[in-house]
Amino acid sequence: MTITAELSTAAATLRSARFTGATTATPAVAALIRAREPLAKWLISWGGIELDETGPLPEDAQHAIAIARAINRTEQP
Repeated sequence: MTITAELSTAAATLRSARFTGATTATPAVAALIRAREPLAKWLISWGGIELDETGPLPEDAQHAIAIARAINRTEQP
């Protein structure tokens, strides 16, 4: 899977997730639920940029990839 695909898949997962207990969530969980859309937009924003892990990456891109992989439950290639 390409980096762009990883980022897009993670964003789609965030946007499609449904939380049945959201109305009774703790403040920390409620904050994470509210952060889904801004986080999805941030992940997608890296999609138009040529990212190649064989060379140095901006630190922010490294974080985006790590978060996408955590959401997607994938490992580094």
